[in-house]
Amino acid sequence: MVERAKVIALFPGQGAFDGAALAAAYREYPQIKRVFDEIDTVSREFFSRDLSKVLFGDVTPEMEKLLADDAWVSQLAIYGSSLAAWQILADGGAEADVLVGHSLGEIAALVAAQAFSVADGARIVAHRVQVIERQGLAPGRMAALSADGDRVRALIDLIGDELLSVATENHDTQTVVSGPRDAMEKALAVSRQLGISTADISSPFPFHTPILAPAVPVFAGLVGKLDQRPLRTPVYSPVLGRYYEPDDALGELLAEHFVKPVRFSAAVRHLHGEGRAERFVEVGGKAVLTKLVGKVLGSGARPATWSTLSLGGDGKLGLTAALADLGTPAELDEGKARTLAAVFAPDAGAAEFAEFWAAFGGQLVGLGKERLAEFRAGRAQGAGQAAPRAAATGPKPGAGVERGAVADAIRSIYAAALEYPEEVFTEDVLLEAELGVDSVKQVELLTRVSEHYGLPPRDTGFRLVEIDTMAKVVDFFVANLGDGTAELDVPEEKAAPGLLAEHPAVERGAVADAIRSIYAAALEYPEEVFTEDVLLEAELGVDSVKQVELLTRVSEHYGLPPRDTGFRLVEIDTMAKVVDFFVANLGDGTAELDVPEEKAAPGLLAEHPAVERGAVADAIRSIYAAALEYPEEVFTEDVLLEAELGVDSVKQVELLTRVSEHYGLPPRDTGFRLVEIDTMAKVVDFFVTNLESGAVPVAA
Repeated sequence: MVERAKVIALFPGQGAFDGAALAAAYREYPQIKRVFDEIDTVSREFFSRDLSKVLFGDVTPEMEKLLADDAWVSQLAIYGSSLAAWQILADGGAEADVLVGHSLGEIAALVAAQAFSVADGARIVAHRVQVIERQGLAPGRMAALSADGDRVRALIDLIGDELLSVATENHDTQTVVSGPRDAMEKALAVSRQLGISTADISSPFPFHTPILAPAVPVFAGLVGKLDQRPLRTPVYSPVLGRYYEPDDALGELLAEHFVKPVRFSAAVRHLHGEGRAERFVEVGGKAVLTKLVGKVLGSGARPATWSTLSLGGDGKLGLTAALADLGTPAELDEGKARTLAAVFAPDAGAAEFAEFWAAFGGQLVGLGKERLAEFRAGRAQGAGQAAPRAAATGPKPGAGVERGAVADAIRSIYAAALEYPEEVFTEDVLLEAELGVDSVKQVELLTRVSEHYGLPPRDTGFRLVEIDTMAKVVDFFVANLGDGTAELDVPEEKAAPGLLAEHPAVERGAVADAIRSIYAAALEYPEEVFTEDVLLEAELGVDSVKQVELLTRVSEHYGLPPRDTGFRLVEIDTMAKVVDFFVANLGDGTAELDVPEEKAAPGLLAEHPAVERGAVADAIRSIYAAALEYPEEVFTEDVLLEAELGVDSVKQVELLTRVSEHYGLPPRDTGFRLVEIDTMAKVVDFFVTNLESGAVPVAA
């Protein structure tokens, strides 16, 4: 008999739910209903509701809908998805060397190893939710940061909140932080200032943080009353950093999860170091953990991975491929082997065919199911023959486009490119405002999706700002896949009127190419994003400070000294205008930069030795307005400088320095934090306070 290849089974945690994939599996595999029927007995026992009615009704729910419901709904849905997928794999003959759970997924892993029944596992999840809710603990949140654990721990030390902690170390460039809301907001603000991208995690509670410490003994006591059985399959815990042992009190160890971090990357490296085969199957919704494995093991590794309850870009359920590759049908007795051999391999004997079936029967069954589904679909459409097989790279243009499958494919592409968990890409998430995905990166992502579907990018006149949410991105591709087009935002270049005629010695195209090259090198953007009408700040995020620096670089490139000609930076807000500016000025040997004249502010120290707050406020408003080219009236007392006016930390330091110079006060560091003077009122108060002592410290 040929030995079946074994895998490492990964059970995902928070956010691991795919409603469309679960619904597809529910229609095809009876195990889904059986598992959720058992969970329904527990949801009725604890919450007087059937989970199945939420998940398998007329409308297929996604994660955001579950999170809007009671907390237990999302937690039991994630747990049930994993257990149902595991049951399907096990019934199909798949075997695992070791089971690994990620946070909540560790409960499912222990149930899959038969330490608890499916119902008792659901009770553990229910107790987990109820205990936390009844403690009345401080509200918190979780977020993924694109940095390694050491850097994030240093950031947490900087915040100085003992309840803020590293919750999960997924790989070297993704660490999850958990803690109180206020501390988390500070951590995320600092992260953004340091250039660390962030993404919220879909979780009803801030797990793996000391906030939950009061719930630990209560939860341990409740789980300890359940019937614990010996493990049938080894379970490795990323929280404990070891395998569970026969004499472990599982209730106590699961309770420790509330306050201890998940070291997933360390777990993958440990298992890899044991010499286990690089074969991983993700047992549950989405396909996040298998992608993390590749990032942990590095570019030299080529792990084989499978998903289960996820839909590929072609709309096919991951379970189909997983069963085909990992499953093995039940052994054939001599009579069945002889019957099948007569059909498939007349020259093989019963014993030889039985051995062949043990090795490859799962793949044949999977292929048969796939072809049968295609045949039925074709017949239902009145074609009278099997529907043509979908191309591996995605649906063909013009074919029936299923929105859910397109959405899943796009989420997967975006998550892989940005190294964000898939669950952050909800339908209404704002790509730039909430996830920090700037316009350059958005164009790159749109290109990747077009390449996935084999669709060439071309101009359709749409503006990138019009597809600012995931829902709009998905709708854009669904609409265009129907007619075989998926055009990206590459607006037609507009010729500048009259310039070449006025300055025949200057060739506009050559100037444009040179400027694009300089801007691309300085900003590390691809040159193709610098289209003629792209808005430098609004679409590419190039602030006024950086724009002045770029204009200086171009002037230096042409040997032209910068000098003030009174023009306003806001008047050259597109690449076309930048090019036209230099083309026009190269003709007469000038390339003047934006050095606006500041308005004189009254000398307050001389006139108001006692420091009058209103006069200080007027002077600061005048300086800020002149420097930023904003009308003075926008600088109200409570306006948020960065959040509402877009004045980043670099510019704020520059403005504070200008005010200090205005009053003849040398800047020096006194340990204050810039985030503490985030409104105009606080800026004014800061200077009023320090003017009285003759010192105005400015952050270095």
